Amino acid sequence: MTSRLQPPKRTVRAWLSDMDGVLVHEEEPIPGAADFIARLTGTGRPFLLLTNNSIYTPRDLQARLHRSGIDVPEDAIWTSALATAQFLDNQRPGGSAYVIGEAGLTTAMHEIGYVLSEREPEYVVLGETRTYSFEAITTAIRLIEKGARFIATNPDVSGPSIHGPIPATGSVAALITKATGVEPYFVGKPNPLMMRSALNRIDAHSETTVMVGDRMDTDVISGLEAGLRTILVLTGSTKADQIERFPYRPTHVVDSVADLVDLVDEWNDESQEVVDFAP
Repeated sequence: MTSRLQPPKRTVRAWLSDMDGVLVHEEEPIPGAADFIARLTGTGRPFLLLTNNSIYTPRDLQARLHRSGIDVPEDAIWTSALATAQFLDNQRPGGSAYVIGEAGLTTAMHEIGYVLSEREPEYVVLGETRTYSFEAITTAIRLIEKGARFIATNPDVSGPSIHGPIPATGSVAALITKATGVEPYFVGKPNPLMMRSALNRIDAHSETTVMVGDRMDTDVISGLEAGLRTILVLTGSTKADQIERFPYRPTHVVDSVADLVDLVDEWNDESQEVVDFAP
């Protein structure tokens, strides 16, 4: 399925990549993932791994990837929890929030100086957790009805597990919206806000950065809307026969991240700035 990989019209100086479905399935490494990250690290190319999963801190994710044989610096991981915390810090510094989520989200909120409280919080922030509490959801509904602003880390309605799909942030957000009539503001992919915050974090420019992902409805669309070139790998959610159903296309489609290892160097060769990516 790999399309013709011609040199880009503009060099690729930085890389953004999703994690689940691109580098790993749960904690099982995808062939070529370790080589791809090692090549980026070894050649000093700026890169950032993006994930909508807000359960884990970057340190947790670094450890999980290491157990899969993939060595990534902690500061090269950018989660929807971190993006959400940064967004709130820019909007209302030093605020307060009622948070439903795990350590990845609560730690990010504490680090920006937010007070986590259910007493007249400025925000209700919904993230990912494997133990959603009916009591916590009820509290969130009541706080939103009293005027708290509703934020959610990401719109994913389901997530993977070893036993199959499980409800995720988007599904619980829909429940709260149905009860309150209030829609949340989703910070994570496909919101290009997360992409731009990632670019700023590594001081990269959209014109010379590529986004690698396995989902058309999050990775590819968010990269497209942020002005990046996009690469869809077929090792995750979106299958080859589903691509044409979308009204937009990735710049490239490849079988897996293994197809990108050698291109880390090839696409940074400024002498080849002659042709754009093949469709």
